[in-house]
Amino acid sequence: MPLQSLVLDKKALGDIAAEYGLGKIGPGCGPIPAWGNKRYALEVAKTNYELQVRSLEDEFDLRRELDLLLFLEKHSFPSPRPVSDRRGRQFLEREGHSLVLYKMAQGKEPNGETVSFKAVHSLGRVLGQLHMTGRGYKKAIDNRFGFDRIFESYAAVRRRIPPYFKKIVRTLDEEIEYLGNYLETKLPKGIIHGTVHCYGMLVRADQVVSLGDFDAACRGKYVFDLATAVNAMCFVSGGYSLERFEALMAGYESLRTLSLAEWDSFPNELRFAALRFAVTRLCEFFEGEPDEVQRINQDFREYLDRLRVLRREKEGGMEGLLMAMATGYDYRKYQRVKSGEFEGDEEGVEESFEGGDIDGPDEIIDEVELEDAED
Repeated sequence: MPLQSLVLDKKALGDIAAEYGLGKIGPGCGPIPAWGNKRYALEVAKTNYELQVRSLEDEFDLRRELDLLLFLEKHSFPSPRPVSDRRGRQFLEREGHSLVLYKMAQGKEPNGETVSFKAVHSLGRVLGQLHMTGRGYKKAIDNRFGFDRIFESYAAVRRRIPPYFKKIVRTLDEEIEYLGNYLETKLPKGIIHGTVHCYGMLVRADQVVSLGDFDAACRGKYVFDLATAVNAMCFVSGGYSLERFEALMAGYESLRTLSLAEWDSFPNELRFAALRFAVTRLCEFFEGEPDEVQRINQDFREYLDRLRVLRREKEGGMEGLLMAMATGYDYRKYQRVKSGEFEGDEEGVEESFEGGDIDGPDEIIDEVELEDAED
């Protein structure tokens, strides 16, 4: 039997705030729109908090997320700050749910259509900071959203998709087959955010002051994190913005420079990032609460639209993006980074790899192969 959602009214929120020793909550406290009964906003003495409701079944993943967030806090990374209650507990238990409280920075969720170039540049720098800081985090975090997991999730949800969505099914089927053959694995890895999106950020004065939603954080490919950020922040009015892409990458490479293999793999990582979000939203659509369905459906449609642009099924700025990726590698800059001479990387880039060294240019998937796979 599915776990019933936990509904918290103003009195319940006040009681929880008291358990954390926060004081009297403000009048604007309540459920965050589009999140059903899973997220609540609390305001106490002009300080903003977010209360998240998780299933107790996910306690292991929650403890792992909190441990990473505490590590990032020690290194002054701009992320939500977990709050312990008066008894030192990191989360409370209520009716089969875990309640976890985060202290939030002062800022606003950016609008993906109107966000400034400065804010996009700031996000790139924050991602670079995360990847560099995460090198000091030695605990293993499995990737729960890698290709194999997404393949399994899609196989399970595919049976529930109505027959009249056969065009969508065909698109997803073809993409699963293509990425299964061409997705690269021998790339620099480390701690990544895993699900960069506008609703996980707070921006103030064109600066990203908080990057949250670390529930999907794991050890994965750095370039995948960048791909999720490009899909989230550089897709405007039905197409990819080259100017935003350049702003994002300039911010990121001010701290960490991409290798040649990462630039070469970027187009496929963009496709996988779009596929991954489309599939996970599809799964959530059948399991989410009624108040979440509109947000989930909108996310699914938006990422399916990105996937169609990336597959060259429709126009959307891919030519400029592909050219920027093909010419983005700077050998001399990368060598300076490797020797620890580049700003923000005093220790060099001795990153971990699975399966061997970085691939050379003879192993690049060229544009002809991309087009053949889409025909």
